[in-house]
Amino acid sequence: MTQLEKRNKLFFGLGTIGRDMFYALEANALIYYLSNVLSLPLPVYMATSMVFTILRVFDAMNDPFMGLIIDNCRSRFGKFKPPMVIGAVVGAACYLVLFTDFGLRDYRFVAVFAVAYILWDIFFGLNDIAYWSMLPSLSLDQKVREQMGAFARICANIGMFAIMIGWEPITSSLGNTPSAWQLVAIVVTVLMLLFQLFTIFGVREDPQIKQQEGKTTLRDMWNVITKNDQLLWTTLSMSLFIIGYMTTTTFAIYYMQYVFGNKDMYAVLAGVVGVAQLFALIIFPLFSKHMPREKLYFYATLLVLLGYGVFFFADNSIALVVVASLLLFIGEAFIQLLMLMFLEDTIEYGQWKLHKRNESITLSVQPFINKIGGAVSMGFVSIALVLSGIKTGDTAAASIDSSGKLILKLFMMALPLVFIITGYIIYKRKYKITKEFYDNILSDLRARGDIGEKK
Repeated sequence: MTQLEKRNKLFFGLGTIGRDMFYALEANALIYYLSNVLSLPLPVYMATSMVFTILRVFDAMNDPFMGLIIDNCRSRFGKFKPPMVIGAVVGAACYLVLFTDFGLRDYRFVAVFAVAYILWDIFFGLNDIAYWSMLPSLSLDQKVREQMGAFARICANIGMFAIMIGWEPITSSLGNTPSAWQLVAIVVTVLMLLFQLFTIFGVREDPQIKQQEGKTTLRDMWNVITKNDQLLWTTLSMSLFIIGYMTTTTFAIYYMQYVFGNKDMYAVLAGVVGVAQLFALIIFPLFSKHMPREKLYFYATLLVLLGYGVFFFADNSIALVVVASLLLFIGEAFIQLLMLMFLEDTIEYGQWKLHKRNESITLSVQPFINKIGGAVSMGFVSIALVLSGIKTGDTAAASIDSSGKLILKLFMMALPLVFIITGYIIYKRKYKITKEFYDNILSDLRARGDIGEKK
C-alpha cells in the first residue's frame, strides 16, 4: 500500500464515523420515537408509518439521478466532494425537523413529517452516493480496496454502535421526552458535520484512474443500470440481505422490551452486536488472504443461520442472546463488506462492457438498496407492532402475551432469514466476477487506454 493509499484509507474511513451515527439514529430509533415517545394517536401513527414506507421507496428511485448529478459534477475540488458537502448541510437541517416536536398530533404532523423526511432522504442520499462512489477512485487493487473498505466499515460501525448503545440510556436518563430526543439529534448532527471534514480535506483520488471527460446523459444512466448484468444481480442479492438485516436490527429494542423483558438491556445487546461486527471487520482481511470471496460468503451465511436459530429460542436468557448475537452479526458483518466489494467491482465490469466509467451512478444503487431495505423493514415492523399488540392506541402496551411474542420473533428472525438465504442463492448462481475475471478486465482496460498503467 502506497503512502497516498494509507492516507486515503485513514481519512476516508474517519469521515464515516459521524455519518453512520447520524444515519443509525434515524434507521434504528426514529420509529421508536414516533411510537413510544410522541405518543401519536393510532390513525396518525399508521398514516406516518405509511408515509415512511412510501417515501423511502419513492426517494430510492431518485438515487440514480443523484448519481447522474455527481458523475456530471466538474469542479476544482473533483466530482465527489461538492455533492458531499451540499448533501451533508441540507440533510442536517431537514434531519433536525424530524426530531423536533411542534405539538402537532393530526394530519399536519403527517404533512410536516413527509416534507422533512423526503428532503432529508434526498440530500443525505446525495452525500452517501458521493461518499461511497469515491472509494473505487482511490485504488484499482482489490486487496487495497478491501482494506480501505474494511477500515471504513470499522469506523462506520464505531459510529453506528455508539448510537445504538447510547440512544436508549441517554434519552431515558434525560427523561425520554421529545426535547431530550431533539438534544441527542442536535449532538449527532454536529458530529456528522465535523467528521465529514476528514474526508473533504484529507482524501485524494488515485491519479491512474481517468475520469470521464464527456457528460453522462439520461440514456447513459439508463444503460449503466440496465445493461450491467452483474450490477443488477448484485443489487437484487444485496437488497434481500439488507431487508433481512434491517428488519432484525429495527426489532431489537422491541425484542428486549417485550420478549426478553428488560428494555434497559438493549444497550447491552447493542454493545455485543457492535463488538461482534468490529471483530469481524478486523479479522476479515486475514481470512480474505487465504480464502476466496465466494467461500467467505458461504461460511458467513452459515453463521447467520446458526445465529438466528439460537436467537429464536433465547427469550429471556442473556447468555443465549449474547451467543446468538455474536454468531449472527459476525456473519452479517462479513456479508456487508463482501457485498460492498462485489458492488465496487461492477464499476470496472461496467466500464469494460459499456466503455464508460460511472462510479456514482453505479454506486447509487447502495443507498437505493438501503432505502428499499429500510422501507420494507419499516413496513414489517409497523405491521408486527399492531399484530403483536404492542401498538394498540395512543400509547404503547406495557406487555404482550405469548402469541404476540411469537409474532414479533417470526418477523424479527424467521422472515429475515428467508430474505438473506434467497440473496445468497442469487449471488451463487448469477455473480461471475471472480478475481481472475477482474484481473482480465483490468488488463483489457489498460490495453484500451481506459485506465492508466499501474504505478
